[in-house]
Amino acid sequence: MARPDTSKVLSQLLAVILAVVLIAVLYLAKTVIFPLALALLLTFILAPLVTGLERIRFPRILAVLCVIVAAGAILGTAGWTVSRQLIEVADDFPAYSLNVQSKIESFRQSKTTRFTRAQEELNRLTRQIEQLNTDERDRGRAGKLELGSSPTRPLLVREVGDTPARLDALSGVMGAMLSVVLVVVFTFFMLLNREDLRNRFIHLTGHGHLNLMTQAMDDASVRVSRFLSLQLLVNTGFGAIIAIALQFLGLPHAFLWGFLTGLLRFIPYVGEPIAAALAIVLSIVVFDGWSKTLLIMAIFSCMEVVTANFLEPHVYGRYTGLSTLAILIAAIFWSLIWGPVGLVLSVPLTVCLAVVGSHVPSLEFLTVLLGDQPVMAPEAHYYQRLLANDEHEASRVLETYIKEHSLRELYDAVMIPALIMAERDRHSNALDEATVAFITQTTKDLVEEMTLRKVDPERNETTGPSGDSEGPDYESAAAIGDSKKITVVPVRDDADEIIGIMLAQLLQRAGYSARTIPIGTVEGMLAETSKSEPDLVCLSALPPYAISHARNLYRRLRMQDPDLKIIVGLWNYTEDPVRAANEISGGETAQVCTSLAQATLQVNASLLRVLEQKVEETTSG
Repeated sequence: MARPDTSKVLSQLLAVILAVVLIAVLYLAKTVIFPLALALLLTFILAPLVTGLERIRFPRILAVLCVIVAAGAILGTAGWTVSRQLIEVADDFPAYSLNVQSKIESFRQSKTTRFTRAQEELNRLTRQIEQLNTDERDRGRAGKLELGSSPTRPLLVREVGDTPARLDALSGVMGAMLSVVLVVVFTFFMLLNREDLRNRFIHLTGHGHLNLMTQAMDDASVRVSRFLSLQLLVNTGFGAIIAIALQFLGLPHAFLWGFLTGLLRFIPYVGEPIAAALAIVLSIVVFDGWSKTLLIMAIFSCMEVVTANFLEPHVYGRYTGLSTLAILIAAIFWSLIWGPVGLVLSVPLTVCLAVVGSHVPSLEFLTVLLGDQPVMAPEAHYYQRLLANDEHEASRVLETYIKEHSLRELYDAVMIPALIMAERDRHSNALDEATVAFITQTTKDLVEEMTLRKVDPERNETTGPSGDSEGPDYESAAAIGDSKKITVVPVRDDADEIIGIMLAQLLQRAGYSARTIPIGTVEGMLAETSKSEPDLVCLSALPPYAISHARNLYRRLRMQDPDLKIIVGLWNYTEDPVRAANEISGGETAQVCTSLAQATLQVNASLLRVLEQKVEETTSG
């Protein structure tokens, strides 16, 4: 019995060791791996252009060379233009020195202020302490020899030179040039042999899982390529709007700051603040007063808030599939390993990890940790918040679900499964009485609140999304609803009553006259049912614990009124409903439904048959 546990621990330990080794390799071998990753990113961006040239009969090698040369020319021209304009900005700074000095003077406060007097007193006290320390050191040195005055007190000499600094600068330039050359070479060969590289990778990692690896690679390629294309479009638009706004305000070199803003936005979190800081500093130097500077700050802030919170999630949020926290953690992780450029690569690399986790079962934890999809089903989330006594968030789960679904779907897919979980835990003694009472009362309150919701005419709660295949005939319901009474009887406990309230609520919205009998003794519920004189009774039973009680109540109702029409609701029953119907009815032909949708359909069909029979009797008579 200890072997499976030991093997599981060993496999987890091996996974941790492999992760640590992989991170160490990424850090130590970044000189080679970083250009490779950057080349892979450029391959995703440039591959559609190469494919487009190949479609118009360009040879592969010529198409790759044209795309790389064009991209290099664009980047080189942009870099040269930006550097020239930055030099012009630096040359213009002396012309604004008087403006800078006047703004510095405006910050100086009057010497009569309390803060200034306190600061002067603190400075005076600091000078006194320093003077005391100096006097103490002088007295201590009086009995000591000066350095260099004797062999026991030699004078320390250090040689200072600037050669190492120059060598360091030269090595830094050479390293940057080497990285650029490696990126260009890797990009060229990846574009030239991308199909061969793909096939080799699939053969290496997808042995016996060709379909799985093919789907994963296609998914990653589509997500990353479209994300980068859309990000380029969004950042270009962002930079263009900033440039036009700054030009309108009269800031020098406005299009330079717009270009830098669009470029720096490729760096998550820190890029846009850096661009905003550059423009704001220049505005402080150039403009008189503070109004235009504050206006520039407001423009950058509003643009970033709107873009990051409204535009980007809708434009390319579904292509990343990453949560906001995952993007932040990824940015920190890759920047620690590869520095500032790691920020640029953080989102595409993390997208690839999330895609792999969604296709490889053993790496599913990556999707859970990084993905933006809910890791809990709505019914489990709702039940979990009830277990935590969090009524507010439980209500919010329902509100979120009902925005895209009907009320009937909310009951069938979320609240009834949650009640089943609660009943299962209650019967296994996993819940105390206080928790059970809270779950029951909260769910009942939320269901009653749903009574106040208005029916959406485009997505009626009883018709379902299709509008014609899942709900009752409304003309028939209107014709018979006022004259026919429907009584819903809970079979065993509060959960049955709550689902009965749901069913009565849906029937009322469909135009029927329906009510639910409160849970109580069998004799009391039978008396209430008889008193209401129903034309149809629906038994509400939550299996598997309520089936025997449903059989007893069904037979008591049949003894009370042999002609009474009865529908049995075995909510979310997963076994054979026909067999359950025979067991409950004792061999009679009983109608059994397993969802509220089926119940509304069966109620409509039963009452329509009654109406048709009466019409036939009247006609024949």
